Amino acid sequence: MAEKSVGTDSLAMKTEEKYVGKKFRVAFIGCGGICQTHMAALAEMPDVEVVAGVDILPERLKAFQERWGVTKLYKDWKKMLKEVRPDGVSVCTPNGVHAAPAIDALNAGCHVLGEKPMAMNPAECEKMIAAAKKNKKKLVIGFQYRYHPHTQFLKRARDNGEFGDIMFVKCQALRRRGIPNWGVFGQKKLQGGGPMIDIGVHVIEMAHYFMGSPKPVAASGNTWTYMGNKLSKVVCPWPNWDHKTYTVEDLAIGHIRFDNGAILQIEASFVAHIEKDIWNFSFMGTKGGGQWDPPMLFADHHDTMMNSTPYFVGDQTSFDTLFAIKLRNWVDGCTKNTPLEAPGEAGLAVQKMLDGVYRAAAAGKEVAIK
Repeated sequence: MAEKSVGTDSLAMKTEEKYVGKKFRVAFIGCGGICQTHMAALAEMPDVEVVAGVDILPERLKAFQERWGVTKLYKDWKKMLKEVRPDGVSVCTPNGVHAAPAIDALNAGCHVLGEKPMAMNPAECEKMIAAAKKNKKKLVIGFQYRYHPHTQFLKRARDNGEFGDIMFVKCQALRRRGIPNWGVFGQKKLQGGGPMIDIGVHVIEMAHYFMGSPKPVAASGNTWTYMGNKLSKVVCPWPNWDHKTYTVEDLAIGHIRFDNGAILQIEASFVAHIEKDIWNFSFMGTKGGGQWDPPMLFADHHDTMMNSTPYFVGDQTSFDTLFAIKLRNWVDGCTKNTPLEAPGEAGLAVQKMLDGVYRAAAAGKEVAIK
């Protein structure tokens, strides 16, 4: 054990020495909406310099340059990697273009932060992980909700044995009317799916993380499209989505079975006929249960059924703050060799669950997750 510790410390020292007096040079592949949130976080980090941006749309590159002052702009990420040679790359493209630039960046000797979901399918995820290992580079997936104070509180309670064995988790990522009216969120060929892969992925991920990351072994479920592919006159916050190119599901319901016998249920929708939007997970264990929002614990104490609400779990709950935390973890992991909270393996596990639900829906029966 001591020898391993010395080796780890030595690697950390070499990593830190590389960046002494130097900034961590980051390039973006994909300069659209989510890139701006990344940039806002990195702009507050004095040890980071954004050196290049890649996008297929000239207007996005122009806006990126005007807002952030980045002058090295490219349409081709391979050319950028060859000429700029950044230390790290943030991939902020549509889902269908996550794997290829990430693999190319890793092979070019760059650390990579990939936005969620990790890729379009588990096979792409495995290629990304293999490239990271081959080139001894860091690969992190953008799962910011595992850093949320509610998630961290429940994880601490689980680690301390508060709930016993987790038997069932119910995840909900439901919008009453919230089909994105920008980007390519409605195009299955580019996104891989609809609400399940876009917003359900976050709640699945933080719940799976809370559970202790058990191994998924089987999935069942179904998907329905009943509104997104039709013209709608209903007044809503996000009107006028592109119904003509809409090929994803409106609602997905799935069950994931794990190797320890636990079950995770996921409900994800862009257009659910419900009272209001829901973003939550709840769970039942052999010794206690609880829920994410508001954070509560349910257990028996002093021969009495108790509902416990924490007084304070942390105030870092804003979207921008969570992004800053996850980006800081990536930068520190790359420059100081500190532990990565959401490595590629976490992304692969989530991708297997997403893929399992979609395959089960297509097959009309439970499918194995290998």
